[in-house]
Amino acid sequence: MHNRKASTNLTVMVDPSLLRRFLLLRLQLCSVTRGGVGLSISAFQRHYTTNKDDNGKRGKWFTLPPFGSSINGSALGKQLAGFSSVVTSETTAVKWVIRCCPQLPRNLIQKLFRLRQVRRESISSDNGGQIQERKLKRVTAKDSLNVGDRIFLPITIQEFPTEKKDCPCTEEEVNYIRSLELYKDPAIIVVNKPPGMPVQGGIGIKRSFDELAAAYLTYDYSEPPRLVHRLDRDSSGILVMGRTQTSATVLHSVFREKTIGASKDDIDNEKRILQRWYWALVIGSPRRSKGLISAPLGKVVVDNGKSDRITIVNNTQNMTSQHAITEYRVIESSHGYTWLELSPLTGRKHQLRVHCAEVLGTPIVGDYKYGWQAHRKWKQLHPSDLIKNLNEKVSKEKALPFGLDLENGSIFGKHPHLHLHCKEMFLPNVSQALQTVQLSSDYDLSELETLKLVAPLPSHMQRSWDFLNS
Repeated sequence: MHNRKASTNLTVMVDPSLLRRFLLLRLQLCSVTRGGVGLSISAFQRHYTTNKDDNGKRGKWFTLPPFGSSINGSALGKQLAGFSSVVTSETTAVKWVIRCCPQLPRNLIQKLFRLRQVRRESISSDNGGQIQERKLKRVTAKDSLNVGDRIFLPITIQEFPTEKKDCPCTEEEVNYIRSLELYKDPAIIVVNKPPGMPVQGGIGIKRSFDELAAAYLTYDYSEPPRLVHRLDRDSSGILVMGRTQTSATVLHSVFREKTIGASKDDIDNEKRILQRWYWALVIGSPRRSKGLISAPLGKVVVDNGKSDRITIVNNTQNMTSQHAITEYRVIESSHGYTWLELSPLTGRKHQLRVHCAEVLGTPIVGDYKYGWQAHRKWKQLHPSDLIKNLNEKVSKEKALPFGLDLENGSIFGKHPHLHLHCKEMFLPNVSQALQTVQLSSDYDLSELETLKLVAPLPSHMQRSWDFLNS
């Protein structure tokens, strides 16, 4: 973004260098309901108007759909999580533009308001109620909207060519990304994230799942899917994304309130609105077959500030910590390994890995960060007929896209992959909740459906399971 001062020339609507940075939506109206909110938009609506603006000029504008009733996604998420809250809320002009135009850069939208180039329609009438004149008046970013208000953006944005985003993926890679899809409705999309693929971008990361989802899992929506929770790069399993800004906000609130509720020791609630179960293969076996881990976690810096790690905090007065709670139960034990089912009641970074390694004393197989001592003594299992057959199968299978190695890394390898997988999840039907709230002011969410999501084990964990349970 350029930091040049706004020009005083009134014929210049906005900085061209900013306008070239966004993808202009196709100028055709497509009636698609977004996440139950009911906005029938996928593009700007070109509106030729002879209305005068507050300078007395006439011109052409892009018109956004009339403002309708707004849903407070955060409040709805709290209500779904069992906290009383008011769902409807006031919406400002800038929020409506962002909601209607998700592909416009935020800095461009802010600049349009800052340069006073956004209008709202004002209607004057005579004593008999007859409309005399329609005028466009300037509207500020923080001005509240009334139902039926229409926002106008300068038509100048159409004068710049649409930038086409180069497709960095092959057809095979695109098909692979879409093959990971487990569930999709108007509000959410759920995938089975493969191990080895980072969820978000960062230093040294060329391709992250959020970028790939934005490019290839948007389908007919004008908005890209948004992350609402995280999975470690080397873990796998259920990853939920909101398909609209509203549904993502609801899910963010649900995940957040789940953690807050558990932190307040509300752990005996039989009807938890969000439940997750991970499968993990650990080295050794816990003393008890099932239990509840409640141990605070804190971050410490290591390697002279080059990296950090999460650890159990014994003295919370001397170190900043976050309460972390995990339920666990033993599924099966064999050959010195144990399959655990883990249910995190809070959502802390590396919570399951640290609780397994430092509280249970059973680090997860392939966790070299928190179980490095156990892996220093790692001994590769001796070959067997089962292993030979599996190896023959692996050699015949085609390599997967993005350089993912999913066929190796089981417990009979020299360097096993992380054996941690989000296998099952229950969460509220957000799409149904949004539709219910939209259709009636006297809504009842008590009969809301619960979605059950299941993700099969990745190949390396399935091979470990087959070997230990053969």
